[in-house]
Amino acid sequence: MLYISNIATYTLSDSVRVKIALDDIKRPVAKELELFEEKFRQAMKSRVPLLDRITYYIIRRKGKQLRPILVFLSSEYFGGITEQTYRGAALIELMHTATLVHDDVVDDAYYRRGFFSINALWKNKIAVLIGDYLLSKVLLLAVEHSDFEMLRLVSTAVKEMSEGELLQIEKARRLDIDESVYYEIIRQKTASLIAACCAIGAYAGGANNTQIEHFTRFGEYLGMAFQIKDDLFDLDPESNTGKPSGIDIKERKMTLPLIYALSNAGWLEKREITYLVKNKNNDPKAVKKVIDFILNSGGVEYAKQKMNEYHDKALKVLEEVKTEHSDQFLRNLALYVLQRSH
Repeated sequence: MLYISNIATYTLSDSVRVKIALDDIKRPVAKELELFEEKFRQAMKSRVPLLDRITYYIIRRKGKQLRPILVFLSSEYFGGITEQTYRGAALIELMHTATLVHDDVVDDAYYRRGFFSINALWKNKIAVLIGDYLLSKVLLLAVEHSDFEMLRLVSTAVKEMSEGELLQIEKARRLDIDESVYYEIIRQKTASLIAACCAIGAYAGGANNTQIEHFTRFGEYLGMAFQIKDDLFDLDPESNTGKPSGIDIKERKMTLPLIYALSNAGWLEKREITYLVKNKNNDPKAVKKVIDFILNSGGVEYAKQKMNEYHDKALKVLEEVKTEHSDQFLRNLALYVLQRSH
């Protein structure tokens, strides 16, 4: 099967195949997203030339914008897009960008989405200050417009992401992350932000508290599927990400396929694989042995099963929050998350 950039493919049956382009998903809010980009650029502006150069660089290398798309689609689903929707999407993007800048410093990473990271070009001190500046913009944008509920939602996501990162660091030292701990880590690190996108969009669109709670769960389940899909990119022969094979193992990351494989291994084999991940993670032969171990243990199939379960949970929640607007684009986005090729 040929995978095309920005296309998700999902098998509904042996004879029915549905292809979804990201551009088709965002079609109902395409004009609003264009306007949002301009508003976002304005939100990042500064009187300091160095800041403006760096923020311009950040804007140029933006990704697929899945998070703003979620905010706008959620807002549209509950009644329409307002100025508050634009601010909510800006809050999410500012905060997310700040955490990515800080993450690159923490991870000593020099590339992000195929571009040099901020710390690679301007060093750690400036990168940390840029992250702080973006976080301050989050606070000011919310406070200046009295968007306190949206500030609460985005601040909760930041807290969850920080806790998840620290929990992962604590557990990764001994590689003793079991499945329940793994789910808690990815819920906090990844799913909490996607949940905030859906909650903020719903809030801006006029949803009531019960509907916002439901949409928070929709986003959380979607985020869980999103992260498990990331775990699979490194191992699934069908993926076409361009990502070096075994990179998660080289970085000693405990992904769901590896956790499952270790949990079903004998004591001696588990000890050997754990040793290789801890101490031989830069040896290509050792990395290949770990990958083969995961593949032969059914780790990829198990992770796909769990990913599908979270996707189905997300759609079930969506069924519980019916409005007069079609949920098809939200369903398509959930499908894209499930089957994206990068």
